[in-house]
Formats: sequence, C-alpha cells, structure tokens
Amino acid sequence: MGEAPAFLVDDLQNEPLNGFELKNGTCKTITTIGNKMYVIGGADDGTLSIEVQIFDRSLGEWIHPTVHGTKPLSSKGHSAVFLNDRILILKKGAKSDDQIWFLEVDTQYVRQQQKQLGTEVVAWSKGVIGNAEKPVVISGPSGVGKGTLISMLMKEFPSMFGFSVSHTTRAPRGMEKDGVHYHFTEKSVMEKEIKDGKFLEFASVHGNLYGTSVEAVEVVADAGKRCILDIDVQGARSVRSSSLEAVFIFVCPPSMEELEKRLRDRGTETEEQILKRLRNAAAEIEQGKSSNIFDFILYNDNLEECYEKLKKLLGLGGCVAATPKSAALGEFNLPLDHSVSKIDDKIIINCISSGLEKESKNLIMLDVSALKGGAPGRTRGLDFQAIGSFSDGLIGMERLS
Repeated sequence: MGEAPAFLVDDLQNEPLNGFELKNGTCKTITTIGNKMYVIGGADDGTLSIEVQIFDRSLGEWIHPTVHGTKPLSSKGHSAVFLNDRILILKKGAKSDDQIWFLEVDTQYVRQQQKQLGTEVVAWSKGVIGNAEKPVVISGPSGVGKGTLISMLMKEFPSMFGFSVSHTTRAPRGMEKDGVHYHFTEKSVMEKEIKDGKFLEFASVHGNLYGTSVEAVEVVADAGKRCILDIDVQGARSVRSSSLEAVFIFVCPPSMEELEKRLRDRGTETEEQILKRLRNAAAEIEQGKSSNIFDFILYNDNLEECYEKLKKLLGLGGCVAATPKSAALGEFNLPLDHSVSKIDDKIIINCISSGLEKESKNLIMLDVSALKGGAPGRTRGLDFQAIGSFSDGLIGMERLS
C-alpha cells in the first residue's frame, strides 16, 4: 500500500476523452483523428461484431474501410481512447480476457496493407496484460541434430516450451488430426491470409503450401509457453523480416565430413538423396553464417555440450526444474458503469459503485507506454495498477502482479 500519484486527484478530469459515446442508444463511440472521425460500435443490423466507419470531414463523405484481424464481439457498450497510432477499446461488462482491444489506424502493418490494397485499412488486435517470452527460431541443415536438441529441451522443460502448429493445403494423411498435426486449409484461403500478412513464413512444396501463421505462435504464448519454431534458413529469413521479435539460433555441424557420416549412419536414404542433402546443407551453412539472420551459432560437435550451451542461451543454464513464466501479470474486471480519462501514457478508469452510506470510487490505471506487437497478432506489454476505493480525497494504491 502507498500514496497514489498526486495527478490522479488533481488532473483526472483535466484532459477530456477523445472518444465519446453517442447518445442515441446504439452503443457507438466517435474518435476524431485529424480530419477523420472513427465511429466504432455494434452494427445496426444486429450482427455480433463491432463495426467501424470513418467520416472524412475534409471530403464530407463516409468511408467504409477494409477491416483486418478478428473483430471483437459486441458488448453492452465500450469506451474509446486515442493513442499514437491506434484506438484503445475498453468493452463494458465483458469477460476479463475480452475487455481490451485495439483498433490500429496508422501502424506499420496498416500502412503496408493500405499500400498493397490501395484502400483505407484498419485492423483489430486483442490486448493482453503483460509480456510473453520471445519465440525461439532454430535452424540448421538436415542431420545436424537440431531435432534432437529440441526434443531434449522439451523433455526437460515440458511446461516452458511449445510448438506452433503449422498450416498446410495438402490433405490429411492417416491418423493426422486438424489442429494437432497441422491446420489443414484450402489453398485459396491460405493464399488470401498470406496476402493479408497473417503468415510469418511459408513455402510451396510439391504444389502444396506450408507455413507458420502469426496466430499459431500467439496461441502458444497465450498458454504461458515459449514458442519454438523449427524452420529452414529461408523461413528464418522471412520471420526475421516480420514484426515478430524472436531469438534466432543456427546449429552447425563440426564439419561437412562429420555431417556426411551422420547422414550415412542413419541408413534411411539413397545415395542420391544423401548427396542432395549435402548440397543443400552447404548452401544453408553459408547463409546461416553470413546472412545476419541469426543471433547465435552453435556447433554440434558434442551433443551434451551443445545442449548445455543452448540452455545457457535461453537463460536456463544450471536449472534443475523451472516453472513457466506467465504470459500475464494479472487480470482485472471492468464493470459496466465506468468512465475513462487519459493522462500521458496512463489510462485512468474510474469505476463507480453506490453503497448504502455513500458513493465510493475505484480507479484502475492502465499503462500503455510499452506496447509490443499488434495486428495481425496480439498487442502485449500492457500493465495496470488497481487503486483502492476512495472517498473524501483519501486514496490507497495497490499494485497487482
């Protein structure tokens, strides 16, 4: 417990909210950014999503933007707060994991999509309290032992790491299950999602598309785990050029002679296949060492020693047992009756409740100074402080973590 910052009492009502609720019973807000007025709210036709319209005051006409991302479900109302390049949406009466959303209006992703499509674009992204561990991209030529290293990591720390489930346009084989072995999808659907920037990397193999979606990586982070991506150098290059912040590790053999020996000792491939893998490996090793894609290069001469080095790179050196780092710092429940103000990078949520004796107030201070990510994935890095109930100018603050 401690004293609340002085500005909370003195300045709470000094800066008016840009997004205000329309008083026509439609649960819509309007946020003005330059010459554009963003009207956000439930559709008049009763659909269960929050619609977006833009009125251009300079042209005097309505714009119906292309909307990317998963639209939030409608609620009993919402508040809107303009940030630098996006609008924060706080849904009233929603569940704790569905309260915070962002409508991106001028982020890098939105600008790229506008340039590509030649139309007005906005994009939805779900807000998440706290941060997630950076995903780990591991690459290396066939036979180098990266699969074994990953298996060792998953066995020792099963609750800390997880794999993203890749997408493919080929048909399931045997006992393969959708969402477990692959996300099986139609080629036209995957091609559109690639065009919309929803994939970190993809490749065409024998006429079928394979790839890693942003959503697949986010799902692992949502579960409180660190995502591992086992992909080739070309895929790693695509991920490096994306907005995803990751740790890139390339695993090298001690020599090409040793790599050839390991491939031959497996006894699973023909001479032609071995020679092809060796040619590909030479090209991958050259790219891995010289392309500035990778943050670290590990030489797998001795498996146990290489594994210990891998753990050290991931901050696991000397760990006997570890617990997963939560993807979130905590949760708060946003009541239906609240008002919102913005003070610099702090969003002040004023929750009012009436008791038998007198009215009391609870404040939640949402910190948006360290946002990370965004469409087509999650927006992370949110932090908050709950400020205990106050009346007559007496306030108590408690940090939730």
